[in-house]
Parts: sequence; structure tokens; C-alpha cells
Amino acid sequence: MAERIKVLVLDDDPTGSQTVHSCPLLLRWDEDSLRQALAHPSPLLFLLANTRALDPRAAEQRVRSLCQALKPALVEAQAAGMIDRWLVVSRGDSTLRGHFPLELQVIEQELGPFSATLLAPAFLPGGRTTKDGMHLLHGEPVHTTAFAQDRLFGFSSSYLPDWVEEKTSGQIPAAAVERIGLSDLEAGPGALQARLSALPPAVTACVDAEQPEQLKALGEAIWACARQGQRFALQSAASLINGLVPLPPQPLSASGLAGLRRRQPSGDWMPGLVLVGSHVPLADAQLTSLLAEPACAGIELDVRKVARVISGPEPARLLASLEQSWRQQIETVISQGLTPVVFTSRGELHCSSPAERRELGIALAQLMARLAAVLAPQLGYLISKGGITTHTLLESGLEAPWVELQGQLFAGLSLVLTPGGLPVITFPGNLGDALSLRQAWQLMQQP
Repeated sequence: MAERIKVLVLDDDPTGSQTVHSCPLLLRWDEDSLRQALAHPSPLLFLLANTRALDPRAAEQRVRSLCQALKPALVEAQAAGMIDRWLVVSRGDSTLRGHFPLELQVIEQELGPFSATLLAPAFLPGGRTTKDGMHLLHGEPVHTTAFAQDRLFGFSSSYLPDWVEEKTSGQIPAAAVERIGLSDLEAGPGALQARLSALPPAVTACVDAEQPEQLKALGEAIWACARQGQRFALQSAASLINGLVPLPPQPLSASGLAGLRRRQPSGDWMPGLVLVGSHVPLADAQLTSLLAEPACAGIELDVRKVARVISGPEPARLLASLEQSWRQQIETVISQGLTPVVFTSRGELHCSSPAERRELGIALAQLMARLAAVLAPQLGYLISKGGITTHTLLESGLEAPWVELQGQLFAGLSLVLTPGGLPVITFPGNLGDALSLRQAWQLMQQP
């Protein structure tokens, strides 16, 4: 009988399942939800922690509570014969943003111990590769891109040992970081397993990757070590997950996924809605391209106005008034046979502290989620751009305890189904080129 494995992916953003398909994405981890999710036939289970939207203290608390809920659920699943062996992955951003090393430290405390930590940030379909320890975006060092200027998670080096030293405030010096190079990955199964087994205890090792076959070899070596009793803490972007669990081709093509768009009882297609909360320059360019479509109409949520309302007197009453106005605009656009594109005003509003920035970001995401939730019964599909926007939409707006990942419309762009059957395209802020959002909308409009 084949070994029954489960890879548990603690995802810091709801877009990290962008290379896989046919698995559950859990937004709650109560006992019953975990039991059902672990019983799912897929070898993959994503737990959407959404910690990138949180401050460090809240992120630590969320990961800890998740791990503490997982531990007895895994013991029960193994005792019931549903799982023979499991691995846990801290899925992080392929442009090196997020709560590293905090989340790994909590996972180690709750689900460890681990022999060593492997850091593999490659996301190959998105042009994120690592060579000679240098992490690249389309061949350019990632620290030279706008992502490295993130006000909450910025960094100054693309050389992963130096990045580790920076992010750990010198607790792990660059000289102490091991490297798993391309030659190690291509040396053959026995040699690679021996290389991993020989890593010093508790060391952090960064992994090069340019081709899927290299990560497949790494995944096989990780499982081989696990069978010998050696477990690793894994911090990775999406592509290592494919190496750990090679999957068959997704059941539905892009056109098949688009065909999941809901219909009226008459058989006519129901309208779509696009949400754009991401503020990276790429998202700005994609929004501009989409709004050039005659069949789309933009509805701008004024960030400065929202900020004034939530910090002033009677925020609940005034915000409700704003929401009603924007909801009426959306309904008017739909009645005209157009696709409403709801977006936060561009440019970053200056905030006095990271806490104030997070509070405003969450308030905006919740606002968009409430607008979408009211309209959801009359929608055929939703496109949600940005990780915080998407998680808040699924968890708070649509109140989905889980969603089922169907596959990718194109490389890196996932479509999930809610329990009510609404297709939601989870669009990362950093994915694609200037035309990608427009292309996704066109696919969903022409199933």
C-alpha cells in the first residue's frame, strides 16, 4: 500500500497555493474543520494563517494557536490510519517579505524539534529563481525591486545568507548559513540525501533552484530523510510544494475553470466583480490596463476619506454611509451590463506607525469584503487582487470556513470555489505583467 502522506502548508497569504490544485484551503482550524480537512484525499492541506497582514505579536499568536490545534488532530489522524507521515511548510513570499524567522520559531516550539531549516524562496512560474545563493526576480536581484522597499518587510540584500543575518538581527550570521547549490540538487538521490543528513544541527540552509526537477529532487530527498527519522523545518515559496508532492495535471483547463462561472436560472451568465486592494506598482499597472476595457467601470474607494472617518467621531455611522454610496455605484454598473472594478485609491497614505498602517489596511480590506459579500448572491465570479484583500474577502466577507482549490487560470493564478459554489480568483499582488489582470477578466468573461 502506498504511503499516506500529508504536507501541511501554513500560508502567510491566501495566494500561496498558486502552483497546485484539487486540495482544501482551510480558513478555520476548529476540531471538526481540521478533522474533515485531514481526511481529504489530497496529500496537501493549506491553512490560511494570513500572518503577513498582522503585526509580529498577533502573527506569533495565530501561528501558535494553529499549531496547537494541529498537533492533537494529527495524532488522531495517524491513529485512525488516515496519515502515515506528515511535513509542515511555512509558505512565505517569493519576494522575501514576511515574518521570518518568527513563524518558523513558533512552528519549531510547537511541532518540532527539527534537524535543520531549509529556506527555498523560488517560485519558478513567476520568474523567482535562486542561483549561487542570490535570489532573483526575472534575473535581477530582488533587493533592487519595489518589493524590497516594503515599509513593513523591506530588506537590503538578495544574497540569502546576508538576508538571513539581516532578518535575524545578526543572531544567525551569514557565515553560519549553509547553501544547497545546484550541483548538490543535481548530484543524484543518494548524494543529495547524504548532503541533507550531514547538515549541522539547527543550521539554516538556503536552497538554489532554477528548474522544477531540482526541487523535485530536493522533495524526494526530504522525504527519504524523514523516513530515517530526520525532519526539517521548511520555509519556502510555492514551487517547493510541487517538489514535495508531484501532482498530475489539473483536471480542468483554463477554459474549464472559466466555465465554473455561475449562471442565472435562465442559463445566462451572472456578472463578475473585480476587487483591487494591492498597492505594489505592478498592481497599479494592471489596474490601469483593466480600466481601459470599455466593458469595465471603475469605482474608487478614497483611502484618505476612509482614514479620516475611522479616526474621527462616529466612525461606524459615517463609514456605513460611505459603504451605501459605493454599493449603489456598484449595483448601477452591474445594471448597465458592465463589470465593476472596485479599487482603493492609488499611492500610499503616510501613516505615523506600522500599527496605524496595518489598521488602515485591514479596515479597507474589511470594507471591500462587506461590499462584495452583499453582492455575492448575484455574482457569477469574483477576482480579488492582493493577499490581505483576498483573505478578508473569503474569511470575513463570504464567511467561508474553507475553499476548494480547483487549479490555475494561468501560471500562478488560482481559482477556488467557496462552499456555495462561487468561483473566486485569488490574484497575488506581485504576479504577472501589466496585462495579466485584464487577461484573467477576459478569460472569466468568455467561458
